[in-house]
Amino acid sequence: MKLDSLEELYVEELRDLYNAEHQILKALPKMAKAASSPDLEKGFQEHLQQTKGQVDRLDQIFADLGKSTKGKKCEAMEGLLKEGAELLEVDAEPSVLDAALIAAAQRVEHYEIAGYGCVRTYAKLLGHSEATKLLQQTLDEERRTDEKLTELAVGSINTEAVEPEGNQAKKSPAQKAARRA
Repeated sequence: MKLDSLEELYVEELRDLYNAEHQILKALPKMAKAASSPDLEKGFQEHLQQTKGQVDRLDQIFADLGKSTKGKKCEAMEGLLKEGAELLEVDAEPSVLDAALIAAAQRVEHYEIAGYGCVRTYAKLLGHSEATKLLQQTLDEERRTDEKLTELAVGSINTEAVEPEGNQAKKSPAQKAARRA
C-alpha cells in the first residue's frame, strides 16, 4: 500500500478503527458473561450498545467520503482481544478475573483513544467538519468508558481481588483482622 496524502492515511486509519470496532462487538458479550461483578457486567453491556453507535458513526463518515469500509484488518486489536480472551480460559477467583478483565478492557480503550484522537485531528485538518464532530463524540465516549473502568477498579474490584473470598477462608481470624487494620 502506498499513502500519498493525509486523506489516504485518514481513510486507512478509519478502516482500521472500523475493523477494530467490529472485533470489539464480538468480544464484549463474552466479557460481560465472564464478569462476576454486576456493575462490570452492566458496564460491558452498556459499552456494547455504545460501540454499535460508534460503528454507525463510522458508517456515516465512510458514506460521506464515498469510500468503502473494507480493506483493513486491525492486527493490534486482534492481539489485544486475544490476550483478553485468554483470561477467560484461566482458573481464577471471580474478583481477580474481574480485575484482569478491566485491565484488558482498558488496554482496548487506550488503543481506541489513540486511534480516534488521530483520525479526529486528521478530519479537522482536512476540513471534514461533520466527521470531526462525530469522531470527537466517539473519542469522548471512549474516554468516559476508560474513566468508568478505572472507577470500578479503584472503587471495589481491585480491592476485592487483593483478598478473594476463596483465600479469606484459609486465613485465621487474627490474619483477617491484621489485614483490615
